[in-house]
Amino acid sequence: MRRALLLGWILALCGLAPLAQALTQPQAMSVAQGETDDRIAALGKLVAAPDARTAVLLQALSDERVKLAPDRRVLITTDAGVVDAATGASVTLTPDAQAALEDVMLNNRLRGELDGALAGLRLSSADKAERLAAAKALMEAGGDDARVALLETAITKEQDATVLDALKLARAAALAASPDAAKRLAAAKLLGESHSPETRLLLNQRLSDEQDPEVKRALQRSLRAVEDTLAWGERLGALFTGISLASILLLVALGLAITYGLMGVINMAHGELMMIGAYATYLVQVAFRQWLPGWFDAYLLVAMPAAFLASALVGAALERTVIRWLYGRPLETLLATWGLSLVLMQAVRSLFGAQNVAVESPSWMGGSLALLPGLALPANRLVIIVFALVVLGGMSLLIARTRLGLFVRAVTQNRPIASCMGVPTARVDTYAFALGSGLAGLAGCALSQVGNVGPDLGQSYIVDAFMVVVLGGVGQLAGTVLAALGLGLANKALEGVVGAVLAKIAVLLFIIVFIQKRPQGLFAVKGRAQES
Repeated sequence: MRRALLLGWILALCGLAPLAQALTQPQAMSVAQGETDDRIAALGKLVAAPDARTAVLLQALSDERVKLAPDRRVLITTDAGVVDAATGASVTLTPDAQAALEDVMLNNRLRGELDGALAGLRLSSADKAERLAAAKALMEAGGDDARVALLETAITKEQDATVLDALKLARAAALAASPDAAKRLAAAKLLGESHSPETRLLLNQRLSDEQDPEVKRALQRSLRAVEDTLAWGERLGALFTGISLASILLLVALGLAITYGLMGVINMAHGELMMIGAYATYLVQVAFRQWLPGWFDAYLLVAMPAAFLASALVGAALERTVIRWLYGRPLETLLATWGLSLVLMQAVRSLFGAQNVAVESPSWMGGSLALLPGLALPANRLVIIVFALVVLGGMSLLIARTRLGLFVRAVTQNRPIASCMGVPTARVDTYAFALGSGLAGLAGCALSQVGNVGPDLGQSYIVDAFMVVVLGGVGQLAGTVLAALGLGLANKALEGVVGAVLAKIAVLLFIIVFIQKRPQGLFAVKGRAQES
């Protein structure tokens, strides 16, 4: 019976099957009801001369959506109702007829043959993605020597390199069940070239069944090779996750490095300035979706400056009205900005509601970059890492190479002397605080692409941002970068060992001990005051 089914697969794949006849109710009934061998034989005949209704019927059987009517009709249930399996016509049933419908029973053997038949039909598809999915499905199905001829036929026809590699691996998986020890040995060596979790599972299954010592040793070697590759993928994945977290911490802490590190203001509203940037991104997205839907993928190009300007304007207003009167009194700035953070959160709740809002990423930020089996780097995280580096470079150039940066450094080092030299210190304070606030807005724009946007967005990052700035050294960009990278990697490394909560506690304890030993952080501010 299996030979008949296999012959049907091959004929359908090669395009040598007889001209497809319209599916009839007796044919559908022969697949849906009867002895297992008879149903498999009928399945082989259908696959040998498939039409559109055949594929629909087989998929419905696989999904357990096929019913038997008392009048010996095979029906398929869909979301829209019930249709005739042979014609596809809609069928109206009375309540009594609906209750009389019988389920089609499938045992494990029939289900395996059905899955193979569906995969065999998809191997001849014109769609590359569908052929690739079919090859992977046949590989995951495990060893079945009866499928070797089908796969070899598909290999001779395939032109795409990716699908061809998948077909060869599926062939090796099928050969692993061959009664010929030489074929099983060759299959064991080939499977070692596929470094995927499915291959590891298949090799473990074959090891438990294999009796030949030489084949067993080959399976063990292949299993070790697969496990080594997967282990490296897990290590690199943890490293990338740590770098991704570090890039987010860097974005969050850059603005705080100015407002706290350079200006000495303990800005507890920094997280809410990030939140404003995230909501500005949301509003730009809504505007593009409503008025420029064809340009939706470009909305981030407008959202980034909008987020920066929105947060910078709010920050400038806060500095001019509240914070400018509190310079030199860090405890009072902490209390005042904490109160401002509550005001900003409540304002957002009043305008947008307490629930999170949905921010959709552009299509070019979707998907992932597959480097190794089991290691796929999300595109949105890669974009944020690059964005963080660009923002860091821009801020470094601004502080080191521009007139504003010169004034900020002068006021930070010696305010009275800078004022005597003609530097407008009050205006520079406003510009510097607005710059730090705008950088917080950019961080909020980036965070909107990887997490929820809500009134409490900033509360999740404000403590980490202060830890980065304090650990790196007050006012030191290089220290901020190294601290963000170290905290990000340490968090993710410890999470895999002790869990997320204990990892946070361990990092916090380390920072407390470190600051006790080195209060100035990684990089101390040097000058005549410190040296004397």
